[in-house]
Order: sequence, then C-alpha cells, then structure tokens
Amino acid sequence: MDRRQQKTREAIFEAFRLILSAKGYSKITVQDIISEANVGRSTFYSHFETKDDLLKEMCTDLFDHIFSETLNTEATHDFSLAGGHPGSMMTHILYHLRDSKKNITGILASESGELFLRFFKQYLSQLIIQHLLEDVKQRHPGVPDDFLVNHIAGSFVEMVQWWIKSNMKHSPEELAAYFLAVTNPA
Repeated sequence: MDRRQQKTREAIFEAFRLILSAKGYSKITVQDIISEANVGRSTFYSHFETKDDLLKEMCTDLFDHIFSETLNTEATHDFSLAGGHPGSMMTHILYHLRDSKKNITGILASESGELFLRFFKQYLSQLIIQHLLEDVKQRHPGVPDDFLVNHIAGSFVEMVQWWIKSNMKHSPEELAAYFLAVTNPA
C-alpha cells in the first residue's frame, strides 16, 4: 500500500473512531464516515466493502498491535520491557481497552458487538496458546487443549464485559492479577 492509500485508510479509521465516540455503531452510515474523513464514496469502497469490514479491519489493526510480541512505550503505559509475560500482556490489553473505552463501549452496545468479541476471542486464544497453555495443562492434565483455550479466552472476554459494565473501577493491573489468580491457581 502506498503512502497516499495509507493516509486515506488512516483518515477513514480516524473518522470512524470519532463518530463511534459520538453515536452508536448501528446509527453510523457510510455517508457519515466519508463526510468526516473527507473522502469519496468510491474511495471508501476501494478500501472496505461494508461498514462491518471497516470494523473488522479496525479490530484487526488494534488486536495486531495489542497482541504484538514487541511492545513499545505508549502514552498511558510502558510494557516494552515486559518480555512476553502473560500478566504483562493481559495488562497491556486492558490498558488499550480502557484507553478506547468510548469506542469499545459503542461497539459492544451495538449489533456488531458480537463480531468484535469474536475477533477478540480469536486473538486471545492465540495468546493463550503461545504463553499460557503449557502451564495450565500441567495443572489440569487430561483436559483437552481446545477446552482449556476456549474456557480461558471466554472467561477473559466475560471479565472484560463485566469490567466495562462496572465502569472499569479496577485498574488493569488489578484485573490481570485477579484473572491470573483464578486461571492459574497454584
């Protein structure tokens, strides 16, 4: 993708984020997005087939960053030296969700919340397989891997939904510690 295409894509993402913070996903139209991004309809459709595809790509970009093996210093947190520790990675995820609370809440409250949660669970499952599964398997021999991964990822997604509904009153560090304490009882 050339620089011009990348700038257009970023403008569409930014417009979508701004509109998400102002109104619910189901009320957003492609016209709203292209007006805010100052791009033409054909330009939008050359990047995304539908509004749901835009949401999927936004989630993919977010999750690719959040679940990256190499973390950088960011405005609200620094996990660049965490070294792939599951607790640090989960805390990093929670910081991003907290920082994107308006957008995430708008998405979860809409009909596409299920789509977002499905992507989120897929990415979490990969993280669990890479960083947590072997330890959990030792504590629970005989339990199938796919059951463990589904259970842990599903629990994390439910915990995030609970956290959002409770207005994120616990810090990301506290929540990650609670989750790991329950998931990995010694």
